[in-house]
Amino acid sequence: MLSFPENFPEKPPLNPPFAFIRWMWWQQRGQLAIAALIAALNFALLALTPYVLGLAIDSGLDDGLTGQLWAYAGILLALGVATAFASSARHIAEVGCWMRGSFTSTSLVSRHVSRTGRNTTKNLSTGEVVATVATDAHHVGNLMENTPMTLGGLAAYVMVAGLMLRDSVPLGIAVLVGLPVVTAIVALLIPKLQERQQKHREATGRLTGLASDTVAGLRVLRGIGGEDEFTERYRHQSQKVREAGVGVANTQSILTAFQVLLPGAFAVGIVWFGAVLAVRGELTVGQLVTFYGYTAFLAEPMRQMTMFIQFFTRAIVAAKRYGAVLSTEPAAGDLAESDDVSARDVSSLTSAATSPGTRGLSETNPGTLPYQPVLHDGELDLDITPGRMTVLVSQQPDLAVEALRRMGRVDDERSQSVLIDGTPVRELALAEVRGTTVFSDSTPELFTGTLRSEVDIRDTGDETAVRTALDVADAHDVLDSLGGDLDGEIAERGRSLSGGQRQRVALARAVLAASPILLLADPTSAVDAHTEQRIAANLARFRSGMTTVLATTSPLVLEHSDEVVYLTEAGVVTRGAHRDLMRAARNGDPAAREYRSVVTRRDDESEA
Repeated sequence: MLSFPENFPEKPPLNPPFAFIRWMWWQQRGQLAIAALIAALNFALLALTPYVLGLAIDSGLDDGLTGQLWAYAGILLALGVATAFASSARHIAEVGCWMRGSFTSTSLVSRHVSRTGRNTTKNLSTGEVVATVATDAHHVGNLMENTPMTLGGLAAYVMVAGLMLRDSVPLGIAVLVGLPVVTAIVALLIPKLQERQQKHREATGRLTGLASDTVAGLRVLRGIGGEDEFTERYRHQSQKVREAGVGVANTQSILTAFQVLLPGAFAVGIVWFGAVLAVRGELTVGQLVTFYGYTAFLAEPMRQMTMFIQFFTRAIVAAKRYGAVLSTEPAAGDLAESDDVSARDVSSLTSAATSPGTRGLSETNPGTLPYQPVLHDGELDLDITPGRMTVLVSQQPDLAVEALRRMGRVDDERSQSVLIDGTPVRELALAEVRGTTVFSDSTPELFTGTLRSEVDIRDTGDETAVRTALDVADAHDVLDSLGGDLDGEIAERGRSLSGGQRQRVALARAVLAASPILLLADPTSAVDAHTEQRIAANLARFRSGMTTVLATTSPLVLEHSDEVVYLTEAGVVTRGAHRDLMRAARNGDPAAREYRSVVTRRDDESEA
């Protein structure tokens, strides 16, 4: 696994796109330099082969089978063996450069997405992010792989130029001028190729996003009979990708043909010109063979230069996509704070956080927590009583859930009015907030992996704590379905579990965090009434003495709460114990009657 150095920046330079490529070169400059030296050695050995062969031919023609000719033969054999070893070493070094470039690019995106969260998908689809990892990283890797070959080829080109000009100035000038001209002609096709590659890249990203969305919603599609509609959409988009791919292939095939045709035709011309000089006596036969070998050899560095231009244009296109992904900022805090959260054990940031493994499910917290933070939401003028289980109720469920998001500092823009102990939550270090407050959304995500890793996200290694958290969430059936093994595998996004099971595993994950403040958005919406009753009772016992805030209208949860707060957009309408509010409603209190109509889903006439 690649590790980032201590001076790894929050994000690489992104504008212009070349700045990102330059940064990638600099990050692996040592590896690129070693690979370039090996490539230069390999090309030098290849270039020396026609030089020694020409000397051997002239020696044989002049003096016959002599010791000198045998010496040249031995040198050629040694050059062949050395070239084989150098070619193998060059390939290994180049693959290493490809892997470093590709994996660093992939790690950049993965690391950045983990720090920015949902903000990444506000402007980019999931498919775009996936395509950046799957496709663009490959193009960046190709450029890193080709860079040493190009540098080594240029070094060999300079060496051969000196040898050619020493033997024949006219022929040397013809080769040294002609090959760059041939390369420039071939390079004229590259802008058109880049344009078509860009279109193909965009079409591929849209197709990947469509496929990802379709797979994620496959169960829903089957339920409403929408498979055919989405299949047709996918077929239509895939045809666009095919057409764009054919356009790229057409231009690529023409470019490849010119890469073979023009250097080949140039080699024929050089041989003819050399033959004319040999007939005139200006070149020996051996020198003619040497010049032909030089021409054939120099076609390879020129081909590498053409390939470098191709890979560079593709990498520039990829760098633009990386810029779109890496320019995203976190919704809460900044990138440095996000790194601080991931690098530190946030559970140790507050003395109020205790491990759930320290007591059994049937026990209550004896109130040993010395301190509980006070939450205040200025937007609703709402104070949360510390150390109690509070339920937020509203006729508009999103209103209560949004209040929890503000308190959990999910988004800095929305959390401007939230105070913790009188301090604006945005002024606190993000790591401190995350160590004090845990927010679990109503639609939490699960990942591929074991049940243990899903619940114990901080990798505490405390099996007793994990099992206790599962008990609190009444998720023992999930454990039973895996043979009682915490290391049993859960499929991607928890698809092997029912909706209720996924919700309870996510609840166990939140409970295990043992945060002083736990914010739960409708945590029992996908379970049956009996399970909901047990979960509510478990939470009330297990979280006794700690601040727990829920957003729900379920009477089964309300019965176990310490306090209920009824909200409207104007703020707090009324608050108190659930039974007290219901009693007040029967006595005619208008606010309590409004609360009763929300939690019982009946109006006053029906209630009567």
